[in-house]
Amino acid sequence: MILYNEYSNFLKEKYGEKVYKLPVNIPCTCPNRDGTIGFGGCTFCAEVGTGFEMLNNTMSVKEQLKQNMEYISKKYKAKKFIAYFQNYTNTYVKFDMFKQYIRDAIMDNIVEISISTRPDCIGDEYLEFLNEIKNQYNINFSIELGLQTVNYHTLTSINRGHTLAEFIDAVLRIKKYDFDICTHVILNLPGDNIVDTVEAAKILSVLKVDQVKIHSLYIMENTKMGILYKNKEITVIKEEEYVERVITFLEYLDKNIAVQRLAGRAPKENSLFVNWGMSWWKIKDDILEKMDEEGRYQGSKSLINYTIN
Repeated sequence: MILYNEYSNFLKEKYGEKVYKLPVNIPCTCPNRDGTIGFGGCTFCAEVGTGFEMLNNTMSVKEQLKQNMEYISKKYKAKKFIAYFQNYTNTYVKFDMFKQYIRDAIMDNIVEISISTRPDCIGDEYLEFLNEIKNQYNINFSIELGLQTVNYHTLTSINRGHTLAEFIDAVLRIKKYDFDICTHVILNLPGDNIVDTVEAAKILSVLKVDQVKIHSLYIMENTKMGILYKNKEITVIKEEEYVERVITFLEYLDKNIAVQRLAGRAPKENSLFVNWGMSWWKIKDDILEKMDEEGRYQGSKSLINYTIN
């Protein structure tokens, strides 16, 4: 039995062989950091954002891709790659700069460009430009949208600066183009419960997103959430409950949606809580072992599987 639609298999089927992501770090920020809609960013987000494993953004896009490509090619004999604009909100830069960054990522063996951003930072002119590049260079694009949760109250408490409505609007506008959509969710945010987990899977399935990336919450020093955690104003659910939430999420998720990951990684330095002191692959093993033992699999409870007579 196939327990879930793994992203690596999705890429193999799409491109005919294993494909590797190459992270790209550009100088950018977020609208809830610079005062446009708020300050401080999401309460869980540290100053380095998600770019703790990335090259310095003082390097050009081409330099970063070339260096990472050489390393991955030698280590894994890889031939096809995805240029992944990962950190912060990559469409939250001036349009002319954005166009140059994207053009710089067009290189031999780059079969796809993936752009991580926020649902409230998707401009139509940016999408039109990406569509022009796709047609001109025959290169695929995927847009990664940080949703994190469908719970309005949790979105407010973590200072996301947008609601579910902006996410739905972004998906509908991106769907006008032939771009894949990947949605990021955190299944153990303080304030969320198993009901939110199920609702998130249902919404993503109905919207027909193409991929999902499941994160486990990590808490860093020098963040608002870090302060709350140290003051014992918030708690994190146990690993066993996280495992159950991931499995439940997968059960309600359309089986055609590819799953990029089941748990996240975080820097050890300055961390207050990361994966219950376990490695991410141990958590993945726990999830898969429980799914196998209990006969549970992705899409088994999805609304897509049912028809109304």
